[in-house]
Amino acid sequence: MTGTPRTLAEELRTRTDRGLVGLLRARPDLLNPVPGDVTQLATRAGTRASVVRAVERLDRFVLQTAEALAVAPDPCPYDTLGALMGGDAGDPAVAAELPRAVAELRAQALVWGPDDRLRLVRTARELLTPSPAHPSPTGLGPSVAEAMAGMSPGRLQEIIAAAGLPATHDPVTAVAALTTLFADRNRMAALLDTAPAESVAVLDKLLWGPPYGAVTDRPAPHLQWLLDRGLLIPAGARNVVLPREAALHLRGGRAHHAAEPVPPALSPATERDPQLVDNAAASQAFTALATVEELLKEWDLGGPAVLRAGGMSVRDLKRTATALDTTEQLAAFWLELAYAAGLIASDGEADERFAATPAAGEWLQLPDHARWAELAAGWLAATRAPGIVGTADAKGRALAVLGPHLDRSPAPEVRRRALALLAELPPGTAVPASAVLARLRWERPLRGGAPAAGQLPAAGDGAPAAPGPADDLRSRLAQWTLAEAELLGVTGRGALATHGRTLIDSPSDSTAPTPAETTAAATRAAALLAPLLPEPVDHVLLQADLTAVAPGPLHRPLAEALGVLADIESKGGATVYRFTPGSVRRALDAGRSAAELQEFLAAHSRTPVPQPLAYLVDDVARKHGQLRIGAAAAYVRCDDDALLSEILADRRAAALRLRRLAPTVLAAQTSPDQLLDGLRAMGYAPAAESAAGDVLIARADSYRTPPRTAPAPVPDGPPSPDPTLLAAAVRAIRAGDLAATAERKPVQAPAPAPGGFPRTTSAETLATMQAAVLTNSALWIGYVNADGAASQRVIAPVRVEGGFVTAYDHTSDEVRTYPLHRITGVAELADDSV
Repeated sequence: MTGTPRTLAEELRTRTDRGLVGLLRARPDLLNPVPGDVTQLATRAGTRASVVRAVERLDRFVLQTAEALAVAPDPCPYDTLGALMGGDAGDPAVAAELPRAVAELRAQALVWGPDDRLRLVRTARELLTPSPAHPSPTGLGPSVAEAMAGMSPGRLQEIIAAAGLPATHDPVTAVAALTTLFADRNRMAALLDTAPAESVAVLDKLLWGPPYGAVTDRPAPHLQWLLDRGLLIPAGARNVVLPREAALHLRGGRAHHAAEPVPPALSPATERDPQLVDNAAASQAFTALATVEELLKEWDLGGPAVLRAGGMSVRDLKRTATALDTTEQLAAFWLELAYAAGLIASDGEADERFAATPAAGEWLQLPDHARWAELAAGWLAATRAPGIVGTADAKGRALAVLGPHLDRSPAPEVRRRALALLAELPPGTAVPASAVLARLRWERPLRGGAPAAGQLPAAGDGAPAAPGPADDLRSRLAQWTLAEAELLGVTGRGALATHGRTLIDSPSDSTAPTPAETTAAATRAAALLAPLLPEPVDHVLLQADLTAVAPGPLHRPLAEALGVLADIESKGGATVYRFTPGSVRRALDAGRSAAELQEFLAAHSRTPVPQPLAYLVDDVARKHGQLRIGAAAAYVRCDDDALLSEILADRRAAALRLRRLAPTVLAAQTSPDQLLDGLRAMGYAPAAESAAGDVLIARADSYRTPPRTAPAPVPDGPPSPDPTLLAAAVRAIRAGDLAATAERKPVQAPAPAPGGFPRTTSAETLATMQAAVLTNSALWIGYVNADGAASQRVIAPVRVEGGFVTAYDHTSDEVRTYPLHRITGVAELADDSV
């Protein structure tokens, strides 16, 4: 195609395959479904929803460029655009970055045309052009022609006369003369030199927006002076507006108060020793593993009930926070982290409650660095935002942890981008969170809030395109990301750790790597983290005050066994366990004998077993099982009838409603479990027995949900297409365009209407097909599929038999078979069309 393109479709046809691939990669919504040809691609690229999505992903300077084009003449020469962005005095930084901005707008099909005729696509212009309902961030108002539309010819002549212009013969030339005056710097300056000081002050107030103001029925003289010369134009009963051309003169030609061609710097930077950063991150990573492990242990026998509306109650969240020794907000993070990794879920039963999943048992058996990799991969890809727990939804209801409505689709992108900004700094370097937020707001100025679909937020104050509010969604997600990365051990002391850099390292350029890529990166990061994690120890230090000190993380079998035999008293660098009669009885209930416990303590202690601890174990073991509880309703059996008499005489046993059946047997009207608990509360150590009289080993079985998968992230729009899909889509668009635009030879039948399908009789269709097989030529056909959808295709017939034609379809780039009765007509192509 030669000459200047007249439409966006014509320009897209001139693009290379690489150019079309770049457009489809930047705007993946254009691929669903794959456009049939370039015209469909251009039409879809101009739809409101697609343009809004594309504009929302522009950085601040590219967006400012689009906003300047929206208030510029259409089409706009490149030099005019440069003057709007840099002003009359020019700006070297703007001049250097403007080509990039225009190229970005062109690549995304938001601007088309050569440099001397730049055109913003119509939908983008409608979105960004100033209007009373949606003021532009530029702070500019309507043009003179727009503001004076509908004004009487007589009033127009009065205005141009007061401005010192000669009378004209029609309103169009009057408006053009006034526009030319306002755009002429010298003549406009001379006019303003005659203005009263109060009039100039009014213009200064409206200069950067909003350009609208209110006046009374009888304006003051200084306002009347502006109204008489068109420097203020009526915009309603008692409103006036500063026309765009006048405002640009007062601004020195600048469309924006301050163009921002360069992103904010990540400063001030604080340099730290990278090794110290890695060690701090590793320490926090180990704490994160211990916290999640403690959560799973807390829910080992089942967690809290699920609310009817989904999620956990506030009371259960407080209990969990107390058990984890943390705040409720941090407890919500740990719960959501375990949920994202697939370690906890609801069981789906009638009395639904949360519990650990079968995957949690497998996770607990993994090495520490592998466990961290699963948590990190789940966190990085999750769209759930724990930070909004407790806030109100659109209906005023509080959002519950683990409940619905916590997904925020931009979360994965924000997490990756925030960490990527830290990765741009030298190793060990930290910057304030405000610097990261400022950069993110520059990169996506329209993605912070939540504008309605098809509607862009507007800055009605006309000030420079200020960063979004500090509490917008994107900023809050970034703040939570920095805090959560520190909790998870991705960063240390505010700087990205070495394994954190590897975590976000992806082989593809996409901002949304595949789950497999995320998992692989987390595995590589975990390998770097492994040497920094503390080595587990296989011993404890027993002390005479009935405590044991673990000088480091214990091997899992030792930790599990010690957790049954003793209660954890304090955590930290060294965990302190305390032995009590209840904890020793718990170990005996689990089937261990006193001798086995003594042997276990001696084998795993670097100090001799203290005498008080040995006495405690023997004393509890001597009493353990002396009383036997079985199921009648329940009974107590004991060889010592004096002990049973002592129990009957104890007032605390009244609630158990005991009575003697025999010298060595008591019956109770409570369940065996209640009887066990009641006698233990009285200081005895009964043991449960089976119907055969054997002691029952009371080992608590872990409660697990049925197999559950981790929650699927909620995508932020269509997924990024892979190279194979992009290449196939471009081939299909090219082939469809060939079918739609190829030159056809005239046929004997009536020619189809422009854009219609060929119409031939069945005999003519068959004859033309057979001739094309012999001459190996291509044909243009109209085809109706089984669903009744009509399409046009370019085919090269190979065989015609049995009422079917087998041909190479240029449109789909494959060999296909078509029933002849579904072909509406056929036409030959011009010799140079294929």
